[in-house]
Amino acid sequence: MLKENNNAIDFSVSDYLNNRVTLSDYKGKKVLLSFFRGAACPFCNMRVRELINNYPKFEEKGIVIIAFFASSKEEIMEFAGKQYAPFPIIPDPTLKFYTKYGVEQSKWGMLRTMLNPIKIINMMTSGFFNLKSSNDKPIVPADFLIDEHQIIQKAYYGSDFGDHINIHKLLNYEENANN
Repeated sequence: MLKENNNAIDFSVSDYLNNRVTLSDYKGKKVLLSFFRGAACPFCNMRVRELINNYPKFEEKGIVIIAFFASSKEEIMEFAGKQYAPFPIIPDPTLKFYTKYGVEQSKWGMLRTMLNPIKIINMMTSGFFNLKSSNDKPIVPADFLIDEHQIIQKAYYGSDFGDHINIHKLLNYEENANN
């Protein structure tokens, strides 16, 4: 697992729309790097919607968002891509970058998710519910807040399928870091 003050691991890959995305091209900018389960995952799609809804606030704070999904380009187009995120979504069905960033699979994470009735109710009523994601690998999401020098300022490994850094904390991370 990566930790705060580690160097971010560079990559140069195509997103699901065939745009080239190279992390080192974002030197001088803050980056939120988010790793999700499969593109059909309702919890992941709820988070993508939350990121989209807050995207103007991220832009105001100068934070760029890059998302990875453990899915093929076609699966992203069928599910998460239908939200037309204003940020790159990168397919990584072989989990190459998940491995490099220490993103794990956990049956306990799946169980913790299923035993949380509030998360289940929110997922069932989100409009993203489908059975396709039940076959996905039990990947637990992770978020990395990377500074202008490509140093990880926050490494957050979730404990269940819907566990990400709180949006408010992301948007105010500099203020929180100075307190």
